[in-house]
Amino acid sequence: MEKAAVAVAVEKRARKAQRCFVINQEVVYREVMSQFNLVEVGAKVAVFFVPFLFALCFHEFAHGWVARLKGDNTAEVMGRLTLNPFAHLDWFGTVILPIMAIAFSWPLFGWAKPVPVNSRNLAHPKKDMFWIALAGPLSNMLLAFLGAIGLGLAHPLLPESLQDSVSNMLVGFIWINLLLAIFNLIPFHPLDGGKVLARFLPDSVNQMLEEHQNTLNMILMALFLIGGFSYLAKPVGILKDLLLAMAQMVANWVS
Repeated sequence: MEKAAVAVAVEKRARKAQRCFVINQEVVYREVMSQFNLVEVGAKVAVFFVPFLFALCFHEFAHGWVARLKGDNTAEVMGRLTLNPFAHLDWFGTVILPIMAIAFSWPLFGWAKPVPVNSRNLAHPKKDMFWIALAGPLSNMLLAFLGAIGLGLAHPLLPESLQDSVSNMLVGFIWINLLLAIFNLIPFHPLDGGKVLARFLPDSVNQMLEEHQNTLNMILMALFLIGGFSYLAKPVGILKDLLLAMAQMVANWVS
């Protein structure tokens, strides 16, 4: 009898624990879904992902364009000298990861396929690679500047019904391009900033960095995951405020 009573008690506790587990699962599911509004996510994708995709493509196009100016047409031959996003697409880094980050309000992060450059086609490889690498971040700075001008023109020239939605998209466009520019200027291989820095490093050091690129990629990803790039918010914020002030000046001038 005692054994039977113990068995019944154990079974009751097991059932209670199972019910608690199911209830906890349901609570977590409801909590996640309460934050996952499809209309809101669609609006965030329009405001952030579309500009992000264009900014990535323009960044890679700029690398290829400057490489061609310096004598290397590898990007053009391989069909990468284009703004067509499918030419630069890395499905995980360009689509899946950024959309997940936008949908779940994670820090926005992603990448496109790097544009190929053959340094043997360059007249002055070390110096030319400096400008090819710098072209990417500078292209994003240019887009942010143009976005600020567009923002300044939006309110005076657009119908009132479109002003808020267009302005929100342009502010997102400015922020994304500044973030890409500042992030890529970090002097860490294999980012553009690391390749800019390579112009001033001995060849032996550059060769060692190239040989350990996979390890450096993992370090870069680990730094992102632990929030190591949160300090970028300050310079990005300062530049964004300057461009928004410029946009206000443009708006006042047009009005």
